[in-house]
Amino acid sequence: MTSAAYRAEPVGRAELLARLDRVLSTGGRALLTGPPGVGKTEVALSAAARAEARGETVLWLAALPADRGIPGAAAAALIASVAALPAQGPGPEGDVLADLPGPQRAAVAMLCREAPMPDGGWDPVALRLAIARILRTVAARGPALLVLDGVQCIDPASADLLRFALRLAPPGLRAVAVDIPAAYGTGGDPSDGGTGPRATAEPLWEPSEADVLNVPPLQADEIAELLIHHRLPARMAGRIHKASGGNPRLALAVGRSLADARTPVHHAESLSLSGRARDLARALLGAVPPDVRATLLLAALALRPSASLIRRAGRPTAEADLAAAERASLIRLTEDGTVAFSAGLLPSTLVHDACWTERSSGHAALAGVVDDPVEAVRHRALATDVPDEGLAAEVSAAAETARRRGNSTLAAELALLAAESTPGLHGPQRIARLVDAAEEAARAARADLAMRAATDLLARDASPADRVRARLAVLDTAGQGLTDLDEIYVHAMEDSEGDTALRAAVQLRLAVKYVLADGDPVRSRAAAVESAALAASVGDRATAAKALTVQARMDRVLGSPDAERVLAEARALERVERPLGVRNAAQILTIRHAMFDDRLTDARDQLGALLPLVERRGSVEDAIELFRTLAEVEARRGQCSAALAHAGRSLALTLEAGLSPGPAWYALALAETAGGSFARAASYARRSAQASEEEGDHVFLSRSLYALGRVQLLSGDVATALETLRRVQTGEHAQATVDPSMLRWHEELAEALVAVDALDEAEALLADVRPVADRLGRTTVLLGCDRAHAVLLAASGCPDEAASLLTEVAERYGAAGLPLERGRALITLARVERRRRRRSAAASALQAAAAVFERAGATPWLALATESPTPPAETVPPRGGALSALTDAELRLARLVGQGASNQEAAAKLYLSVKTVEARLTRIYQKLDVRSRAQLATALNS
Repeated sequence: MTSAAYRAEPVGRAELLARLDRVLSTGGRALLTGPPGVGKTEVALSAAARAEARGETVLWLAALPADRGIPGAAAAALIASVAALPAQGPGPEGDVLADLPGPQRAAVAMLCREAPMPDGGWDPVALRLAIARILRTVAARGPALLVLDGVQCIDPASADLLRFALRLAPPGLRAVAVDIPAAYGTGGDPSDGGTGPRATAEPLWEPSEADVLNVPPLQADEIAELLIHHRLPARMAGRIHKASGGNPRLALAVGRSLADARTPVHHAESLSLSGRARDLARALLGAVPPDVRATLLLAALALRPSASLIRRAGRPTAEADLAAAERASLIRLTEDGTVAFSAGLLPSTLVHDACWTERSSGHAALAGVVDDPVEAVRHRALATDVPDEGLAAEVSAAAETARRRGNSTLAAELALLAAESTPGLHGPQRIARLVDAAEEAARAARADLAMRAATDLLARDASPADRVRARLAVLDTAGQGLTDLDEIYVHAMEDSEGDTALRAAVQLRLAVKYVLADGDPVRSRAAAVESAALAASVGDRATAAKALTVQARMDRVLGSPDAERVLAEARALERVERPLGVRNAAQILTIRHAMFDDRLTDARDQLGALLPLVERRGSVEDAIELFRTLAEVEARRGQCSAALAHAGRSLALTLEAGLSPGPAWYALALAETAGGSFARAASYARRSAQASEEEGDHVFLSRSLYALGRVQLLSGDVATALETLRRVQTGEHAQATVDPSMLRWHEELAEALVAVDALDEAEALLADVRPVADRLGRTTVLLGCDRAHAVLLAASGCPDEAASLLTEVAERYGAAGLPLERGRALITLARVERRRRRRSAAASALQAAAAVFERAGATPWLALATESPTPPAETVPPRGGALSALTDAELRLARLVGQGASNQEAAAKLYLSVKTVEARLTRIYQKLDVRSRAQLATALNS
């Protein structure tokens, strides 16, 4: 097979592939195992691609379920793959088969149906020896890898032949077998020809414990990468991971199902899937017999399933059934017997496919044996489809109990169940409970429950106030994705007419929408001002505080000097009202303003005091917000390990909760840029940009593109960085952003412009931002502008002035408590000093930068400081003589042209126009006193 036949390295399998290489190198045999869809074949394909890239011969045998019943089918397929190998000698089929002795060649011909089969069949001894000789001959040509995919489907006759041949194979022939546990049958997936459970067959070789490699499920972050690779919505990664349990095939099926249905991320919690995803779940469940599935149905219906609970509910063989399910990788059993399904889609499918009688009987049985009255009421309500006011009241009380316990998700489910259990004759009571259910769902971030409650309510004769409250609950569960909800806003505005308090609440939601979904801070501020005024007029201090917070945020964006005053007003109201959460509150915005101002110690101290309270009593959204902000603060402070830890925690909580990961990926991109890896930082920034784009979130789209452009510039990819940072510039201008401290893209874009010799544009950009930063008192923004201006000075032929400015900038960054920025200024200084041919000063600056980065744990920056002081973007060797008259940008172009590049090719490579290249070449010719490309090449090499 050629390398084109193999796929790229599968997502999340680098460590497993390295281990597989080690196992094959030491023992020559490896067995890949795991449930269907986990990616065993993908790993084997990648291993084969690696082997072929090393020049090894690769034999690939993929057995199908239908092959199991055809004697010799797999052996014949193996011989066919050998026959396809390039010949190394004379003979119609190459030297491997042509050199077989007569009886062995005859047996092979019979097996492959190339010769008549005698009544007694082929000679088994001759055929055994033939297969063994074929493999030995292949191995004699050089290292070889035999991949046996679908071992469970190999027919018994072929298995016997391969078993014998592998025992006699030389060490030069390594083998990888791909198998699934016996519980899954010959294929596991009926759509692929699976046949259900199979008997355990004798293995092709006796594997040692070290030979067996279990292919594990992917982690949530790896599922996100998989979705991006397949152009599926990455914003759903957390929920898709929970639904699939990390099984790649199941995750892709779930992702495609949700994408095809155009399911908003905030509605995906209910997993109302069909088609391929459900079929795959049914295939996995089909690995166990019906009795075991009946036991699993009870586990799916219970809130806290355990072996003892299921046994008491009427399944005396619960332990044995659950053990069988665990062997099939459907569940995990803890030591105390607690049951956890390996994928969320499995219990969902069990319940989905069960008839009403089965579900009702299961809930009735569980209601009598659970030890929690809240759970008992839930099961009793779900066991009947007859509305009952008494039962509905019990469920409503149970919802209140769950709320007091802090179980917001269960409280939301019970609140809706109480409403749905209320008889239609009790119309006002049912409507009141539906409103409560919608608002409870909003507190639990369960958009699917909020939508169900609102849909039921809006179909009834509800008052305008109740309709508004239900719609606001739906809006509050939308998270970052507010782009498809315009109709809800319109109806909420209509129904709030004449109700000042409700109109204030609607205007507050509109203020958020205008900035996130529409990217319009001016309109957002206007809505926030109106909301605050309306709320204050009716004494609603909670809504007024929230509206003033949004106003303060927009004032900061728009560069208004009133931002801090308005924020102080909001904070004062919050101290009186004591809001339940901190997300989008004045308290967290106060901290973020401190971060924007580089008052980082103050910001960190406030976050540190707040975090224990949020971890004890706050919502998961509050915790995510705090960890994300902490990561940003610590990355800016140069506390790299802390930044990585906080960003990782934010992402883990985000994915676990099934929320959009765009903001968490942005924080991780910043943390990785500070102390991890530039490559990983770019990867996370790209993911954040994609998720934010999917959500229509303009704010985090700009932030993630800034993080990406910055790391591209630091990595030396100037052309791509320039393109990315121009997108940031366009987006920020479209959003009318004025304050340069909130996203410091100006200095990065200016440096990228200098790198492509767009000096006038860089100078104009810095001239535009300086007065604004000066007026608003953004001192560290001015420092960034000074660093970029120094780069501009150096490129303009003023290295002495550039060095003096950079020395001052580095000192001031150190005084401001920004070590990474100080180190960056020192690296830039080293490059300028080298240009001044002051090698000792350059080395001293680099050493100082390396010391800064080493103390901070800034791994990628330390790598920059220990490399040549020439910027990565330039990759320009040292120059002397006449070449020292050239700017860095001119020297890059000169070397490209000297190597034979045309003007058009050089323009494309350097991200310039052809006219710019022509003008720059004219200056180069003048400075070097040459008149042709040939003379230029000679001058460069002299």
